[in-house]
Amino acid sequence: MSHDQDASRSLSIVRHRLAQAEVKFNRTPESVCLLAVSKTKPIEDIRAVMAAGQRDFGENYLNEALGKIEQLAGQGCCWHFIGAIQSNKTRPLAENFDWVHCVDRLKIAQRLSDQRKDDDLLNICIQVNIDEEQSKAGVLPEETKALCLAVAQLPRLKLRGLMAIPRASESFEEQRDSCRRLRELFESIQRELPDMDTLSVGMSGDLEAAVAEGSTMVRVGTAIFGQRAPKIS
Repeated sequence: MSHDQDASRSLSIVRHRLAQAEVKFNRTPESVCLLAVSKTKPIEDIRAVMAAGQRDFGENYLNEALGKIEQLAGQGCCWHFIGAIQSNKTRPLAENFDWVHCVDRLKIAQRLSDQRKDDDLLNICIQVNIDEEQSKAGVLPEETKALCLAVAQLPRLKLRGLMAIPRASESFEEQRDSCRRLRELFESIQRELPDMDTLSVGMSGDLEAAVAEGSTMVRVGTAIFGQRAPKIS
């Protein structure tokens, strides 16, 4: 079996996992968006899962992502930037992506708003450091609401919701606990910002726990494309 056939088969397995989790935890079928994290993966792998109907792709490295976006222009892909954001690199993000997931400072959001020229609003998720880990980016939970309220006022942006990378754990209950706290924070802010509709949490290892706690978007790379190759740029 070729490498691209492997990716297509793995995508099918992940979709099955996701569908099973939706049933098990009483979620509406197909209510959780699968974001295929294609960072460091060759264009052939992306084309293989596109052929199987995948359209949402997450990228972490700007230069690599811009090359892929150019090569696949006009083919219906929805591009999500899910990497760390440098303030001097916001213009290409604003100009080329459909979603930016890792906003954790108002300065970044303001630059994205100023630099977005497309008539379509740029979808924004606020990154929350839900477990308050020193090694992770993201706004602290107690500061999240204020940032959301400020970002929601900016033109050319559409605040969609919250994203997080919870602390790694083998325990299903511990995974659920992090996701539950993120969901509760999301719901508390949603009372004032009812247009927020996205809870982006859950990856290859904690997909089921995230779905159990209300995730609307899971970001899966390894389980679809295999282990990461070395970083390209």
